[in-house]
Amino acid sequence: MSVYSMTGFASAQHDAAAASSSPVQAGAPTARLALELRSVNSRFLDLAFRLPEDWRHHEPALRELLGKRLKRGKVELRAFIETTAASALQEPPLRTLQRLAAIQEQVRAWLPQAAPLSVAEAMRLAASDGAADASLADALLPLAEQALDELVAARAREGARLAALLHERLTALRALAEQAAPLVPQLVDAQRQRFLDRWQEALGGAQASGAVAEAAQERALAEATAFAIRIDVAEELGRLTAHLDEIERVLKKGGETGKRLDFLIQELHREANTLGSKSATLELTRISVEMKVLIEQMREQVQNLE
Repeated sequence: MSVYSMTGFASAQHDAAAASSSPVQAGAPTARLALELRSVNSRFLDLAFRLPEDWRHHEPALRELLGKRLKRGKVELRAFIETTAASALQEPPLRTLQRLAAIQEQVRAWLPQAAPLSVAEAMRLAASDGAADASLADALLPLAEQALDELVAARAREGARLAALLHERLTALRALAEQAAPLVPQLVDAQRQRFLDRWQEALGGAQASGAVAEAAQERALAEATAFAIRIDVAEELGRLTAHLDEIERVLKKGGETGKRLDFLIQELHREANTLGSKSATLELTRISVEMKVLIEQMREQVQNLE
């Protein structure tokens, strides 16, 4: 199953003339239904609709359509009617203008405060075609489904790109963990030898019995052991590797991955922080810092996933 991003854009158009069975005269007004779908990041599925006022009754069906295919993201659907430049400037028929004037007089007879029609409103009403508007309204849901297919495909392409980036960083984190693993045993051995050398030097300058020397050596070994326990990061590296394996499994499974990956990224960051706090060498500190940089980059990318 694919991994989906929450970011995407899609658009679709439908011409009224294409669905009409009657021939279209040259220069006649033409209308087109344009639909746009935009989606960005969101914790939940947040749907917003920008429709012509007389098309608001289509909103529940559109909401159901989008909810079946999208699980997370702030999604805006915008639908509007476009007219050609020629139809926008076409001279309205005289009979239509007379009809508009008569209707306006009837309205103002009952509503004296009603504003008169502007030139733009009269041009728009004169150019409107009831059959064309009905055709466009009927095409809204099929057009939305077409745009939704494109949006899902766009989100899948972006999700694949993000998954590839995450895999690159997973590989880099594994390489850093492999670099850190042998550092601790080496550091413990070196520190144990330093403890023993210091005790030997201290005892060499003083006359001590064999029992005292043996007790001193045991104390040095005990301190070296305590130091080894304090800086041991084997558990942290083991848990970090387990989290990396789980992230790869989730990405391979696909589907709704964003929330689970966000939790795993938090766990990765916790292990990297602990690794840095236990660091006893500059090399281990460097590895911890590089890990946290990679994990932060992964966090930014995961926040885009559905």
